[in-house]
Amino acid sequence: MKNMYKNPMFYYILIPVIAALWPAVIWGLYLPGSRANFSDDKDQYQKAQQLIDELLVVDPERLNFTKEKGASVEFDYATAVQQTAEFCAIPAGNYKLSSGTIITSQGQKSQSANVILKDVDITKAARFLSTIQLRWSGLQATKISLRRQKGPPDVWDVDLTFKYYY
Repeated sequence: MKNMYKNPMFYYILIPVIAALWPAVIWGLYLPGSRANFSDDKDQYQKAQQLIDELLVVDPERLNFTKEKGASVEFDYATAVQQTAEFCAIPAGNYKLSSGTIITSQGQKSQSANVILKDVDITKAARFLSTIQLRWSGLQATKISLRRQKGPPDVWDVDLTFKYYY
C-alpha cells in the first residue's frame, strides 16, 4: 500500500478521475442548491419591492430627503405626531402633545415632548411608537407609561416622553 503512493501511475489515474468527477459534483449538488437560493432571493426581493411601494404611497416625502443634498429637514413635533397619528388611525381628539423648548447642552441641541394617547388599543400604541421612531431617527422615547382603562378589555391611555436630538 505504501508503494502505491510512490508510483506515478497512481497520480496519472487519480487526477483525471477527480477532474472528471468535479463537474458531476457541481452539476449534481451545488447547482440545485444555488437555484433554490436564487429563487428564495428573488421572492424576498419581490416582497421588499412591495413594501417599498407601500411606504412610498404612505409617505412620498421620503424621496425628497435624498434630493435636498445636505439641507436638513426641520423637525417639528406637531407635524410628526399628527402624521404618525393619522397613519396609525388615531383620531385627533385621542392624542395630546406638549413640547418643550430647544436646549443646547455640550454642543448638542435637543428638545423634549410629552404625548398622551387616550383610549387606544395596544396595537395602535405600539404602531405609533415604532412608526414615529422609524420615521425620525433622532427621536428617542425616554419614558413610556401604560394605564388600562376600565370597561372594554383593550383600551389604554399611553403617556410617551420623547427627546429629539438635532
